[in-house]
Amino acid sequence: MKHYLSIKDIDSLSDWVSEARTLKANPMAHKNLGEGKTICLLFFNNSLRTRLSTQKAALNLGMDVMVMNFGSEGWQLEFEDGAVMNQGKSEHIKEAAKVVSQFCDIVAIRAFASLTDKEKDEAEIVLNGFKNYASIPVVNMESSVAHPLQALADAITIDEQHTKPRPKVVLSWAPHPKALPHAVANSFVEMMQLQNADFVITHPKGYELNPEITKDTVIEYDQEKAMENADFVYVKNWSSYSDYGKVISQDLDWMMTLEKLGNAKFMHCLPVRRNVVVEDAVLDGEQSLVIEQANNRTYAAQVVLKKILSSLTPKRGIKNDAL
Repeated sequence: MKHYLSIKDIDSLSDWVSEARTLKANPMAHKNLGEGKTICLLFFNNSLRTRLSTQKAALNLGMDVMVMNFGSEGWQLEFEDGAVMNQGKSEHIKEAAKVVSQFCDIVAIRAFASLTDKEKDEAEIVLNGFKNYASIPVVNMESSVAHPLQALADAITIDEQHTKPRPKVVLSWAPHPKALPHAVANSFVEMMQLQNADFVITHPKGYELNPEITKDTVIEYDQEKAMENADFVYVKNWSSYSDYGKVISQDLDWMMTLEKLGNAKFMHCLPVRRNVVVEDAVLDGEQSLVIEQANNRTYAAQVVLKKILSSLTPKRGIKNDAL
């Protein structure tokens, strides 16, 4: 596998989940695989779980890890071809990506949507800039429109926790004081479309996600109706897609409560605003899976890195004639 940029890079979700669970049972089993290899984690935005879990995954595989925060440590990068760089940006992606490629074997990128320019966000200029100009594999640690590591961790969590062959899973919008990106919701939808599940999205009118992603997934505007007989409820805020990046409603009635949740398991990617997105009683209760989800971030990242490393490592018994 060359890159891990979206859920579409998974050739068999069930196989990947099974492999991740095997890694979870014995995280150090492949520690020699990454020996002598380095991963560079480049953060254009803040992180807690993604940063620590990806580092932990790399260490479990024997890799060395370098971390750089572009907001405070790196030069501002220019991504436009033919740009006249006579203003604030000091380095072009063409040089930066090639230089990074000399220092490490895999580069992982985290760069959020601006939520001001839909066309630019969907072009994924940071992620694709590194993909186009780096000579090493690129891993998406959340981009403008996707968070495939989180979605893979969510798939692992559901696989561990489900008690019936075809569970009902609901993705529910929730209020939030800030405009948030669509990346987590997008990748969760794409992941659920690969599952044997009764999947429903619920949100107020005006918060429809990109129809090219949701496709024919059921959308229910009545939250209570959508959640009837749910086994898992994944709660997440996102801003408007049609009125791009705007908060068009702050309907506090959409906050998740224990009463609404019923017997379902509660899921959220974290961080979460207590008593805005979800009430304390849910997060602190036995039905909450948020800590398990966070733990599974390590094994989602580890299975991705293992597959990439396996493609980089020469097969045993094959001699390199150039040596």
